[in-house]
Amino acid sequence: MTWHVYILKCSGGRLYTGATTDVARRLEEHRSGKGGKFTRAFGVVQLLYSEACLDKSAALVREAEIKRWPRLRKLALVAS
Repeated sequence: MTWHVYILKCSGGRLYTGATTDVARRLEEHRSGKGGKFTRAFGVVQLLYSEACLDKSAALVREAEIKRWPRLRKLALVAS
């Protein structure tokens, strides 16, 4: 099973980072209000970035790493 880390653009330009095994399914959950509290509050505009990880542990470590980054570094990752 492949895990992915993803970044979503939400209303007001806010960024949300998460991890999942199925990016399309998780994106639909966020859009339908069944995702996290943050995306229920701010909505989802679009998927900006996704990267595959070796396993769940690696994905959660990478997610935590990206969440600690300042906004500009996250945007640089998306642009690369």
